[in-house]
Amino acid sequence: MGVHIEAFILYIVIFFSQTVIFFITGREFETASFSINSLLLTILIYFIPSIIMILFLLYRKKKPEYRLVKPKINDLFSGLITLPALFLIGIIISFFSLLFGTVFREPLIPSPSTPSGWVTLCIYCLFAAYLEEIYFRFYLLSKKEELRLTAPFALIISSLLFGICHLYGGFWGFLNAFLAGLLLGGIFLRYRAIHGIAIAHAAYNITAFILARGL
Repeated sequence: MGVHIEAFILYIVIFFSQTVIFFITGREFETASFSINSLLLTILIYFIPSIIMILFLLYRKKKPEYRLVKPKINDLFSGLITLPALFLIGIIISFFSLLFGTVFREPLIPSPSTPSGWVTLCIYCLFAAYLEEIYFRFYLLSKKEELRLTAPFALIISSLLFGICHLYGGFWGFLNAFLAGLLLGGIFLRYRAIHGIAIAHAAYNITAFILARGL
């Protein structure tokens, strides 16, 4: 199987199909309900198998550029840069969405109301962030030569695909994800480390749930 077909199938099966299902079922934030069992089930049958599959496809080639999973000092630097930058992007997008008379709402499900719910949500956000970072940054950007893409073009493509997966948030959700994708991808290419940006990504998502709870 060619790397282009492999990357396309992974994207459709793991990410784009979830966006399509969202629009087909017409789920709305207000009518969704928080369920610990649902989140745990999603982690076990969706996040973990998807992460394992992507890592297997990367590591079967055993190329040096794929050996980025071992934590290193660059993870600390990349995480410290990523988190405030993600907050800044979110604030700017929220400001402009309100300026144009719309509401930018990040979480797809409501925030929990119990300690056990918050613990489960934090674990869920961590796995979700790792899945997205492993595919959109680790997989796509590490395979840029095999995909015959320059670094800037690969960064734009991965960010566009990342944005499309967040179309459930409307135009502002797409734009927020696209800009965040450019940031995350740029930092990944600079520091060649995955854990810092994944943890910062998860922290940003958890903060969005906290803010949604407060509102």
